Amino acid sequence: MNQTTIEWTEVTWNPTTGCSKVSEGCLNCYAERMSMRLKAMGVLKYRNGFDLTTHEDVLNDPLLWRKPKMIFVNSMSDLFHEDLPPEFLKRVFDVMNKCPQHVFQLLTKRSDILRQYAPLLNWTSNIWMGVTVENLKVQYRINDLIHVPSAVKFLSLEPLLTSLPDLNLNGIDWVIVGGESGPGARPMKAEWVYDIKTQCEASSTPFFFKQWGGVNKKAKGNMLDGKRYHQVPMMNTSV
Repeated sequence: MNQTTIEWTEVTWNPTTGCSKVSEGCLNCYAERMSMRLKAMGVLKYRNGFDLTTHEDVLNDPLLWRKPKMIFVNSMSDLFHEDLPPEFLKRVFDVMNKCPQHVFQLLTKRSDILRQYAPLLNWTSNIWMGVTVENLKVQYRINDLIHVPSAVKFLSLEPLLTSLPDLNLNGIDWVIVGGESGPGARPMKAEWVYDIKTQCEASSTPFFFKQWGGVNKKAKGNMLDGKRYHQVPMMNTSV
């Protein structure tokens, strides 16, 4: 278990690490930068850099955490990567199925593989499934997600690279929006954010604004008109 600064979760669990680029949102991947940094520091878990690697030694860790946690699964990888053995994917799901005290949040850009494997997996109510939608080209991921029998379905519109004026929010329980951060961060326009917020309000979909982003994301913060929108499923409030 690793504490995290990701605002919409509590801790991370990485039974796999490493990935490969599949779309424009991957260009400045934070996980790739971090993996290579940890490899250079001699951290054994990242000895393979950003090559896909499974980690048997942490697979059962959630079974040992008695206190309920909101857990982001594979912050440093993609659980639906095309090179991950299906048997290992099922073992990860088996662990999640055995931990009803936790909520597991999964996020993928490989919605086609997600849709393919979804009928073969046990979607207990503590598993939330999301897809990343960074621009108009990949909106098809939403349709793939809608066919997944997860209790909560969510969208991560981060890094938001274009306007998304006609989001299909039917069956979507949560929308997270954020600008790209770190070296080479591409800009996000305010009108894109406000339009998505309006769409969420019209469909009564919880809206979570993560950050404006930029090279120095802390400087720009995460406020919209003086408010912080950290709405979540079953707790639809802004603070």
